Amino acid sequence: MGVTAFSLIQSLIIPVMGDLADQYDTDRATITWLLTAYLMAASVCTPILGRLGDAWGKDRVLVGCLAVLAIGCAISALAPDLAWLIAGRALQGVGGGILPVSFGIIRDEFPPERVSFAISLVSSLLAFGIGVGTVVAGPLVDWLGYTALFWLPCAASAAAAVVAFRFVPPSSVRSRERIGLTPAVLLATWLVMLVLTISEAPHWGWGSPLTLGLFAGAAVMLVAWIRAEMTVKVPLIDIRLMRRRGVWTANLVALLMGFGLYTSSTLVPQLAQSSPAETGYGLGVSVSESGLMMLPSCLLSFLAGLVAAPAAARFGAKPLIVLGASTGAVGTALIAVLHDEKWHLYLGGSVNGLGIGLTLALLANVVVAAVPASQTGVASGMNANLRTIGGSIGSGVLTSVLAGTQGVGAVPAEEGYVRGFLIIVVMLIAAAGAALAIPPLLRRERESPSAEQVVSSS
Repeated sequence: MGVTAFSLIQSLIIPVMGDLADQYDTDRATITWLLTAYLMAASVCTPILGRLGDAWGKDRVLVGCLAVLAIGCAISALAPDLAWLIAGRALQGVGGGILPVSFGIIRDEFPPERVSFAISLVSSLLAFGIGVGTVVAGPLVDWLGYTALFWLPCAASAAAAVVAFRFVPPSSVRSRERIGLTPAVLLATWLVMLVLTISEAPHWGWGSPLTLGLFAGAAVMLVAWIRAEMTVKVPLIDIRLMRRRGVWTANLVALLMGFGLYTSSTLVPQLAQSSPAETGYGLGVSVSESGLMMLPSCLLSFLAGLVAAPAAARFGAKPLIVLGASTGAVGTALIAVLHDEKWHLYLGGSVNGLGIGLTLALLANVVVAAVPASQTGVASGMNANLRTIGGSIGSGVLTSVLAGTQGVGAVPAEEGYVRGFLIIVVMLIAAAGAALAIPPLLRRERESPSAEQVVSSS
């Protein structure tokens, strides 16, 4: 429930951004802060909360993240103006900590033979929830109004918080280390600068002094953060851990797949909603119908997650991740070439969803298998974070691509969509290539909690 609520809130508002701009009497550039505030909060909080879960107890951090997510949704639902709505979206980004601590709890509590399947299932819920958010956004607004976009995940996350508080046992594996403030501040600074710049560059201009200055500042803060992590007694994120082959390869694939996941779920509904009478392309469907066209993709993503772990146990995670990224590229290429009929988008979207769902379901398992149990939260949190950053990069790049190919009536030309889909194809092929570097044999042993506690106590 918690993971689904968090994934829903990522995409629920995307199909109705234009309507929300009209609702709050603002322009499109300002309304994008609903995404920017969320992405900045999620990018900062996901790895930090994963680390805090490793140190303080994953059960406590899970309940806290669910509670903050519910509060953020309630604030947005009750927002009297745009500023409160944006503030609520920022709090919703704190929910990013749900993913890494969930993976950590699974690893701590589940029997070893069930860990891979459970992690794959939770991972598949992310892609499934993002897709479902696109599907249900239009009908929810039509039937219940804009506040339903926030009350639905609010209720789900609040219920999940109660159940987690009641039934999730206290963490048996903790690092019990005091975490330094300096690395956390530096990490937050460069991540905020990077995500802010990527999100706003389409409006500021990629070559503007502000954009270039913030990129340079993010690079400087990144170097300072790495230096701090290498020198402090207790690092927030162990850089040496991030250099492990199983970790950095999975992180690179996550970054590239995030580009494809978030952008394809945005571009397809936009293309379907375009009116052929006005633009010469598109299907002219409503927001609700364009969302429903994503349903087969969502279901196939979820089903891919269900079969991912058993298939990986037989064939290995590496070839399946390569296959998944390649399949996603094929599906996106189909949409780039064929998009004149509804069945074209159904076919291409379904193939794309199957491939991306298979890949995302296995990436977390690659990371978890490569790190000690006491580092599960922070390592998987960084992996989830890079997926979010990949989505931010994709959104910024494709917004600029569409804006650079204005067609009739200041709307994107068909060529802009084709270019956008082809860029996604390139990124997914690159993800398949990066997956080839994933080590073929991953460490599958599960550290004993008592051993971790003994080491920590010593």
